[in-house]
Amino acid sequence: MFQAASLAISQIFSPPFRSVLWRALGLTLAMLAAVWAVVYGSFTHFVVITEPWVQTLVDILTGVGLLIGLGFLIAPVTSMFAGLFLDDAAEAVERTYYPQDAPGQAMPLGPAIASALRFTALVIAVNVLVFLLVLLPGINIAAFFLANGYLLGREYFEQAAARFHDRETVRALRSRHGVRIFLGGLLIALVLAVPFVNLLTPLFATAFMVHVHKKLTGSRPLRAPATEALPS
Repeated sequence: MFQAASLAISQIFSPPFRSVLWRALGLTLAMLAAVWAVVYGSFTHFVVITEPWVQTLVDILTGVGLLIGLGFLIAPVTSMFAGLFLDDAAEAVERTYYPQDAPGQAMPLGPAIASALRFTALVIAVNVLVFLLVLLPGINIAAFFLANGYLLGREYFEQAAARFHDRETVRALRSRHGVRIFLGGLLIALVLAVPFVNLLTPLFATAFMVHVHKKLTGSRPLRAPATEALPS
């Protein structure tokens, strides 16, 4: 498990991974900027206050409130967009460390979009439920790691395994190695819990679970430079 994490970290800033990160961040910032402009513009258009100083104060508070609120969405939305490109990252890991194995098959664009949306919805839903426990110190922290450990471990493992196996085989692998996959999910949840570092969660989790899947299916990594770029 720790070897898989070490290999994932060593590759996370390689050109293929940086490419995925910049694309995901760019799309995220563009979407959130558009949402901010629409919501702020609509609010200031429909909410009119006669007192100029009160109107100015409301405008400022609205803008700041929106920035804070949208800030909390950066990580999950980045994960959503990164999900569209994670097959690129998985391919880079497989080609760099497992050249002796047959390459995996990327998910078609339609299913990839559906999977990214579904996963983002699950992450947001789970963390909203956990947030409701914020008034129960200790329990909320445990709930965060338990819920995200299960969810992230399952989703990222299935994504890595689905490149090589059909759905039934993937489920069988997940059932047989459930404890190890859950522990891997806890490690991913730890990355998710760190502000700013959590932007790297999709990349780390993808690389990490590629290594976990390979180990569980009996393949060993071959040491190779981790800076190989993807073909254009």
